[in-house]
Amino acid sequence: MATLQNIRNRAGILVAVVIGLALVAFILGDILQQGNSIFQKSRNKIAEINGESVQYLDFQRKVEEIGEIYKMNSNRNQLDENAWTQVREQTWQTLVRDILMVEVYDDLGLAVGSEELYDLIQGNNIHPIVQQIFADPNTGQIDRSAIVRFLKNLETGVAPDQRDYWLYLEQQISDDRALTKYNNLVKQGLYVTTEEAQNSVNNNNRQISFDYISLGHSTVADSAFQITERELKKYYNDHLEEYSEEKTRKIEYITFPVVPSDMDNQHAKDWIEEIQADFTNAEDNIQFVNTNSDESFVNDWFAQEDLSTELGNWIYEENADTNQVYGPYFEDGAYKLVKVHAIDMLPVDSVEARHILLSINTQAEVATKRALADSLKKVIDDGGDFAALAREYSTDSGSAINGGDLGWFAKGTMVKPFQDAAFQNKRGETSIAFSEFGIHIIQTTQRSKLFKHVKVAFITRQVVASDETYQKAYADASKFASENRTQEDFNTAVAEQGLNKRVATLREHDRNIIGLESARPLVRAAFDTEVGDVLVDFRESSIFELGDNFVLATLTEATEDGTAPFENVRTRVELAVTKEKKGEVLVEKMNQAISNSGDFAVIAQDLSVEIKSADNINFNSFSIPNEGVEPAIIGTISVMDTDQISKPINGNNAVYLVKVKTINEDTGSDVATEQKNLISSLGYRAGFQSYEALKNAAVIEDNRSKFY
Repeated sequence: MATLQNIRNRAGILVAVVIGLALVAFILGDILQQGNSIFQKSRNKIAEINGESVQYLDFQRKVEEIGEIYKMNSNRNQLDENAWTQVREQTWQTLVRDILMVEVYDDLGLAVGSEELYDLIQGNNIHPIVQQIFADPNTGQIDRSAIVRFLKNLETGVAPDQRDYWLYLEQQISDDRALTKYNNLVKQGLYVTTEEAQNSVNNNNRQISFDYISLGHSTVADSAFQITERELKKYYNDHLEEYSEEKTRKIEYITFPVVPSDMDNQHAKDWIEEIQADFTNAEDNIQFVNTNSDESFVNDWFAQEDLSTELGNWIYEENADTNQVYGPYFEDGAYKLVKVHAIDMLPVDSVEARHILLSINTQAEVATKRALADSLKKVIDDGGDFAALAREYSTDSGSAINGGDLGWFAKGTMVKPFQDAAFQNKRGETSIAFSEFGIHIIQTTQRSKLFKHVKVAFITRQVVASDETYQKAYADASKFASENRTQEDFNTAVAEQGLNKRVATLREHDRNIIGLESARPLVRAAFDTEVGDVLVDFRESSIFELGDNFVLATLTEATEDGTAPFENVRTRVELAVTKEKKGEVLVEKMNQAISNSGDFAVIAQDLSVEIKSADNINFNSFSIPNEGVEPAIIGTISVMDTDQISKPINGNNAVYLVKVKTINEDTGSDVATEQKNLISSLGYRAGFQSYEALKNAAVIEDNRSKFY
């Protein structure tokens, strides 16, 4: 904030005037600066939750903090856009919850104290998060001494990011405990009376079988009645809740795809043919592939069924030998050469093995543990007792107790370095492998039936659009955009040029449009455009580059949160009123038949309809067999007596008349048990529903779509 200093003037009038003018300028400038600051805050407001403003920079800071947690949890250095989308959504949900609940907690005097947090982390009621981290994976027992050691080293013995991660977990534990307290308070306020439990038992146990006849709405022609504008408006006003709508935008768009040309295809083909001789003569296949191919060398063993039919037949049916080359051939948008890198007889699906795991906790331990692994392997190769060494040295306590024995395991059940070593070992052979768990000394004890496997080296040349192809697609899009700046011109040009115009209805937070890659910029532009205008991006360009497409679009419709205008839902209202009118006609027709006879069979004959049956329907039934969802029927029969005929029921699909045949009531149900079950069910829903009620009652302004 600007600092205003007190200025006192004891000089003459002239000086006073000069200083006065300067003060005016200074004060006005300060006011304007404050105005700019206010404007800036308004422009950077990403949300307002129950009157509390949230600025973009503050929100983004929280996003980045949780993003770092995601990276550590997933062991990744970077997150892709999908992951960041999840992070932002989690940050948003956490922010809303924190703001809404803090006031509730304050009103209730609810808090989590330091002693309580201590108990949750290392006391008698350890939180599941801590249990998951410090529990022995085999016994499930909590190692409290490990917790204490970790906490002592928290300030000096761990990296800053690990300390931040732990503090984040502590906050999650505290938040979870506070929410649990609140939910328990809500649960204690819920109760089911004996009468409610009795009604529930009755509704569940009262099985009703009935006959019914129906007159479908479709049997009445639309011309049988007239609908006035006044009736439509009245129905609309009486059912406003049925015509609520969310904020959407409807766009029409065309694409100019960047598709590789025939020349691009020929260039890729020429390249693969030119490199074929060098690939054939290469002595280091792995280095050659990694230097020249569009795809790196894949160091995997393949059975015949793992390869394409064409490639599998060449290697296995024609018995291709090591360093033979096949191709070039075209597959999956690329030209390829394949060279047999290695051939071996390996287990077809599983092996039996044992191992000694040497865990590595710090970088300084790598050399020491590798030397130990080499020593242990030498002892084993010289006839040493593998089982005894495993029990003494292995940090995998689950297998160490069994002498390192892992039993039989199939492909895909172990981490790749471990699996590769175990499957490539001969029977009784010992090897060393590194994985994220540490150093493994692996001995394969049994192997399933051996089959021929190969390693293959691929030289791949993707057929991609050249700069010339890219520029041509952009030029076509640019020409269209410059010549058609209005929606009318846009539609006329699309029709004249025979272009494929597509339609998409978008919601404010949508990130995807079917058929378009990374479509978020187009969605954001749609919500920043007036109906009838061409969409433009942040550069004021109407050309959107989305993946391999240049896209141009216009905004054709816009709806806002709230009740849809009558004209927007007129067709729906007309259908509803038509259905209502048809129901009235059919109810009158059915009443006429009832007045002629009180016999159900005679009524059916008079109406020329067949009698149908439904059995074992109770109050909690969802639908009627062969009729679908008809709650009006279920509600009616629930209060009827045996042999009673109902009044005409105007249902979803027809007008019905029902006659109850039998009512079976199971009196063996325990009301007290039902009461407990209902209370338990309420308790399960209490936390979610109470929080949802808070959210629904809150005033939340969500502007995230303007920033992301």
